[in-house]
Amino acid sequence: MSSKQEFTYPKIYLYRRIVQSKLFIDSNYAKHIDLDNISDEAFFSKFHFIRLFKNVYGKTPHQYLKAVRIENAKKLLKNGESVSEVCFLVGFDSLSSFSGLFKRMVGQSASTYAAIHKQNKALAAKTPLAFIPGCYAYQHGWSENSNFEETDL
Repeated sequence: MSSKQEFTYPKIYLYRRIVQSKLFIDSNYAKHIDLDNISDEAFFSKFHFIRLFKNVYGKTPHQYLKAVRIENAKKLLKNGESVSEVCFLVGFDSLSSFSGLFKRMVGQSASTYAAIHKQNKALAAKTPLAFIPGCYAYQHGWSENSNFEETDL
């Protein structure tokens, strides 16, 4: 045995630590967390951690954190929360940075996204059959002139 023998961890051990850090992001995305917090959770140096995380998830931890925040922002906007409220609820400090990132990642502004979903909700309440696939409605005997709520399910 050489004096410089290197100890290597089993891959499953490394993978568990990376998954643990992902779960940490999923649970704490709305807090002020950064790479130091996340890499500490996995017990890796920052640079080693970034490389391992990207190999497993295809994104850097920071890219993943931004994606989780935007996905949660989309859910809140669909539920009618205001853009400025959502910005802070998902962990951003700046409305302009949130808005710019949202538009880059989603393809439309947060206010447009919210307005579209608000409009769709109103349309669904007014004309629910328009939001049900025609084959499903036909199978259950629903038509434009029927009250589908009275049909036996």
